Amino acid sequence: MEAEFWIERWQRNEIGFHQDKVNPYLEQFWNNLAVDQHTSVFVPLCGKSQDMVWLHERGYSVVGVELSLIAVENFFAEHHLVPTRHEIDDLMLFESQGYTIYCGDYFALKPQHLPHVRAVYDRASLVALPPPLRTRYAQHMAQLLAHGTHTLLVAVDYPAQQMQGPPFAVNDTEVGALYSEMFEVQSLLVRNALDDNPRFKERGLTRLEERVYTLQRNTRPAVKGEF
Repeated sequence: MEAEFWIERWQRNEIGFHQDKVNPYLEQFWNNLAVDQHTSVFVPLCGKSQDMVWLHERGYSVVGVELSLIAVENFFAEHHLVPTRHEIDDLMLFESQGYTIYCGDYFALKPQHLPHVRAVYDRASLVALPPPLRTRYAQHMAQLLAHGTHTLLVAVDYPAQQMQGPPFAVNDTEVGALYSEMFEVQSLLVRNALDDNPRFKERGLTRLEERVYTLQRNTRPAVKGEF
């Protein structure tokens, strides 16, 4: 999936992936991570997500990364914020009142760009990527995060032959393959969500499951066979 695909989706306002309300799994499961307030939460491929506001209202600084300049500018404008902006490495940095959003390529991020991040919220990032990029994405995430950092991951699973993503189908087996060598993985929820998503029925799906996980960046090497 080329970067231009997402930039054009925002340009055409084809943003069905954007949720106007806070994701219920964030509200339900965030406390499972036991993340100290007054630290930073990283939201990859953040768009203009309302979930960032929810996190900020609970005392966290929020750090996002987003390809689309339109999405970044809309986020600040819609919340009546006037960010400062400057270039840092190959990224444009926007900052205002506890929000820091890098506009540019996720893979251009370096650990020094996320110095105080102790948690990650991934609702629409991993599932936005086709299979070849997901491995690279997970490996890069491990390089970015300090040991002990927690992640709340929301994924979807469906018969991949029935629909071309995004969102792409990601099941338990793949989550284990992507993360278990670098993170301790725990499955929190598997929920049948097809009836709640008629647009996916219209695209031909006969099964749609929403899956929620917690990940913790390993402080020790993973034991073979875990997860």
